[in-house]
Amino acid sequence: MKGLSTELMIIKALKEVEGSYISGEELAQRASVSRAAVWKHIKTLRDKGYGIEAIPKVGYKLVRSPDAILPEEIIPILKTRSFGGQIIYRRILGSTNDLAKKLAEKGASEGTVIIAEEQSKGKGRLNRSWTSPPGGIWLSAILRPEVLPAEASRFTILAAVAVAKAMEKLGVQPDIKWPNDILIEGRKVCGVLLELSSQIGQVDYLVMGFGINANFKLDAIPSDFRDNVTTLYEVLGRKINRSFFISELLYELEDSYRRLLAGGWKSILADWLKRCKMLNQSISLQTIRGTVEGEFIGVDDLGAIRIKLPGGRIKKFAAGDVTIKKRLT
Repeated sequence: MKGLSTELMIIKALKEVEGSYISGEELAQRASVSRAAVWKHIKTLRDKGYGIEAIPKVGYKLVRSPDAILPEEIIPILKTRSFGGQIIYRRILGSTNDLAKKLAEKGASEGTVIIAEEQSKGKGRLNRSWTSPPGGIWLSAILRPEVLPAEASRFTILAAVAVAKAMEKLGVQPDIKWPNDILIEGRKVCGVLLELSSQIGQVDYLVMGFGINANFKLDAIPSDFRDNVTTLYEVLGRKINRSFFISELLYELEDSYRRLLAGGWKSILADWLKRCKMLNQSISLQTIRGTVEGEFIGVDDLGAIRIKLPGGRIKKFAAGDVTIKKRLT
């Protein structure tokens, strides 16, 4: 894979012969560095949590990988063309979206991904805080689509589809609540926050942030929120391989993104509607101007929600917070 770091190439080589030793000389050749440099990088990898045995005149053997979503764990298994080609990892970060925006302003390339094990200032839609304990997946991706700002809302629909498809590969059946909340059995397991910068009618960049409740129990979430949320660990009864899940998420995200830019909006919207259980349900929409109640009848061509009011009139809203009340018959 083009552009791999030295440490990533060493880990890739060790994993290819997992359970066996590989000589320092071969590692040096694979990574195009000296044998002394190999030893320094082995030390750095051990500091990251890798268990690597070393026997003089025999070589090195990988005996343990850390339970961390490191670039060394994700990049070798990516199936994408460009998404995730550069992954910036932090053990603790205020907000992955905030760092992504700073990097985007400095010219970071499309597909750059920021990942944290824990966020201290995680945020959701409508300026809400987002609890981000260790074991979750807190990830932001930088996108640079050549679209109008008015079309940016389509990317929230796209993001929800990508997460849902990745979760389906775990054997769960997620539902989508407009615009991009992912629910399992009626409880939120993932939120998506889209932020953008535009100039003179053109999007400069989008930052797509994902907060996925993965490998932790509900008691890691403040008690006030536990009734409405869940985690993949609670649903599956086991921890998932987070690195594998991220690779699948980035694959689905890139696939949907390229489809959208190639004119495939209708197919993406169809994927979204197939997973949205809100149709024909009575809802309440909280907007900055107040609360609107009515029947959810779908979304428009830009992803705005369409609500049939009690008098029969149909109104569209680009933003707001939905509460599902009951199914209409």
